[in-house]
Amino acid sequence: MSARTATGTRVFLLPDLGEGLSEAEIVEWKVAVGDLVTVDQSVVEVETAKAVVDVPCPYAGRVVALHGAAGETRPVGQPLITVAPADGGDEPAGHATYREEERAGSGNVLIGYGTGHGGSARRRRRPRLTLAPEPVAGGAAAAVAERAPEPATGPPSASRGPAAAGVDAAASAGVAAGGAVGPVGGGTAPTGETAVLVISPIVRRLARDHGVDLGSLRGTGPGGVIRRCDVEAALATPPQRPAGRAAARDQHSADPAPPGPGRPAAAEPAPAHVGLAPADASDVVIPLTGIRRVIADKLSRSRREIPEVTIWVDADATALLATRAAINAATPDAPVSVLALLARICLSGLRRFPQLNAHVDTEGQRIVQSAGVHLGIAAQTDRGLLVPVLRDAQRLTTRELAAALAQTTADARAGTLPPARLTGGTFTLNNYGVFGVDGSTPIINHPEAALLGVGRIVDKPWVVDGQLAVRKVTQLSLTFDHRVCDGGVAGGFLRHVADCVEQPALLVANV
Repeated sequence: MSARTATGTRVFLLPDLGEGLSEAEIVEWKVAVGDLVTVDQSVVEVETAKAVVDVPCPYAGRVVALHGAAGETRPVGQPLITVAPADGGDEPAGHATYREEERAGSGNVLIGYGTGHGGSARRRRRPRLTLAPEPVAGGAAAAVAERAPEPATGPPSASRGPAAAGVDAAASAGVAAGGAVGPVGGGTAPTGETAVLVISPIVRRLARDHGVDLGSLRGTGPGGVIRRCDVEAALATPPQRPAGRAAARDQHSADPAPPGPGRPAAAEPAPAHVGLAPADASDVVIPLTGIRRVIADKLSRSRREIPEVTIWVDADATALLATRAAINAATPDAPVSVLALLARICLSGLRRFPQLNAHVDTEGQRIVQSAGVHLGIAAQTDRGLLVPVLRDAQRLTTRELAAALAQTTADARAGTLPPARLTGGTFTLNNYGVFGVDGSTPIINHPEAALLGVGRIVDKPWVVDGQLAVRKVTQLSLTFDHRVCDGGVAGGFLRHVADCVEQPALLVANV
């Protein structure tokens, strides 16, 4: 996506990030005005409703304009960066390479899908942190932690890279949000205040908008970095009133002056506004934006459109745990998780009951049963609940499932999964037992038709061969779309899953 001006400059527009995403929030610019960029160089990090991704520029030349600041939301198709020819000519250096890629049909512009040669193998380098002082109350300086520039041995654009030059430019201009940029590189401020680590501009803006003192927070990220969840946790904690002021206020409200001459009776309190502004200053208001808004919209749509039913059954998982222990003892270098065994059981059940591996096409008034099982795995992350997808999971062995599940959940929590990995599922497995709960009535991941939930595995009394024994018991729950099947199919699937949990040998018989 681009536009070309009469002077030969090229305007790179925010590309279509796919999967129905129409906007992205700028997290951090990696270049500054005046920097030289090459074809497929990453110029900005943006956060969509699904993931944080690097966006490379398809042109080479000198940056003449950056459209949008950190924390600003840009719609798809709007200008992102303007690049001029490095030599002042009409054709930016490297533009011919981009045109060849364009003619070849490459429309991918995200890191991992690059348009240049070998661009897709570029790995993101983890940022190194420096500390910026958190100002005392009433101070004007904004507390930020920026990426540390590389040690300079020459001109910034040559030896330190565009990102470092951009940091220097911002520091010299004093354009930090809300005030001057504090010194970087030190562990504490000159006056002795404790420094704070904040990488994400989104976290800084969230704290600034809600008046959260970053210096009072303890970061839960690597090295004490303050993350969004830390700010949201602080917002969820009501502020404490000073004891003296609270006592005086309570005494005043409990013992009002009696009405008398010249002193009218107290008026009745005004009714609170329902659904409008907060009725109390201590209320916490959290904007429904980003991934939280996507989750809310999707779950609301699921409840509106899908007539869902939940059924459940308790299962003795003692034999399943014993099977896992035997597998891992035989091959300790390639361990298999309980989740991988449950995924294998789900695949076996969907082969028997393909009605649940489907979705309803409301416009076409039809039910579409998928040829492959694209297994979604519900994963709780710092950014919210994500459901990464293992495509054609039925083709994987149990060991391959275990490795893919481990890597996928790790990538989801790190925020490195591309948007395409977060959609397109046909069936979801949700292990909510990790939260220490037994059961749930989960909402189906629209537009899928079913979701299997697994509770915690705990010791419970169980009857075995007529005798009471202590066994490892779990609760399995299946939520399904009643439009795709009736209770017989859903019950048959859940019973098959429970039987395989109790007798893993049945998996071998059904392979």
